[in-house]
Amino acid sequence: MPPRPSPGSRSGLLLALAALALMGLAGAGGWWLGQRGSGGGDRSRLALERQADQLRSKLDQGSASDAEQERLVQLLLALDQQRQATQLLETLADRQPERWQLRLLLAELRRNGDDRAGAERELRQLLNLSPERIEALQLMTLLQVEQGRGQEAERQLRALLAKASKPTLQAQALPLGLLLGDLLQRQGQKGAAEALYLQQAQEFAKDPRPLLALALLKQEQGDTKAAQVALAKARERQPDKANPRLDEVAASWGLAGLRAPSAATKPQAAPASTGPQDP
Repeated sequence: MPPRPSPGSRSGLLLALAALALMGLAGAGGWWLGQRGSGGGDRSRLALERQADQLRSKLDQGSASDAEQERLVQLLLALDQQRQATQLLETLADRQPERWQLRLLLAELRRNGDDRAGAERELRQLLNLSPERIEALQLMTLLQVEQGRGQEAERQLRALLAKASKPTLQAQALPLGLLLGDLLQRQGQKGAAEALYLQQAQEFAKDPRPLLALALLKQEQGDTKAAQVALAKARERQPDKANPRLDEVAASWGLAGLRAPSAATKPQAAPASTGPQDP
């Protein structure tokens, strides 16, 4: 189930989206973390401004590569210059239509600038090419809810889920169902969301995500016991695999026993004389 960001978290989400969409998670993430940890304060901002000015000069001269323009977008976001970042990103997205992440980031920038109509326009371009692009559907659903169009969003998601479920159940039905479940919760339809999670837990018997969504729902309702049961069942579906989401939830609830064993605590072949390991 996707997280529900607060308005105060938008800037951080934009920077994370920029890192993923523009340069790739590993490269851009490392670059951005390096910038954030390189001194802070006025000196750090001055360094970012100098880099942005250098790239602007190359852009004005027509010599900036796509990679340099993408880096400039990220710098502009870091400097809270979203209008300039949006203008440049629009050019990049039009020039590289195959890179859907650029269009998605552009939609988020427009939403962040309170241009919901513009954000929806960008998303419809994505969905016209790929109607089941879950990342675009997530943001479209959020936009529709923010505009009081939750029922419209629900009809659209139910139609897509039905198409992905019959006559043959497709993998895409799982993320669509999880998104629909989150929407149902936002609209106060807790019972319908729970029924959907249980159905998906049966249909995708090896995937822990429907049970994790159910656990979070139960926890929000104050039913800690049912939440713990659902979380334990989710863990049983991947007993030997680390799952950061499950571990984070278990840790936040103080359920150390439901966390995946670390490499240091996993049972290993050993001579009979070896003493017992701590649990």
